[in-house]
Amino acid sequence: MNLRPEVEQETDGRWLAEVPELLGTMTYGVTKGDAIARVQALAFHVLADRLEHGEAVPELMTVAFQAA
Repeated sequence: MNLRPEVEQETDGRWLAEVPELLGTMTYGVTKGDAIARVQALAFHVLADRLEHGEAVPELMTVAFQAA
């Protein structure tokens, strides 16, 4: 499974990042790098939660983040 964070800068200067393949993974950061780090951590939490609750996620043999 390759996850590609999408990043954009808001008009107020904050950075918004999300992983479209995983619902509920949207975070803000002070810098682009901060936003990416936060959304990657959140994505791992979402995936761990799905596995913990027995949701089928067979494509998780390997997880890699593609550069934004």
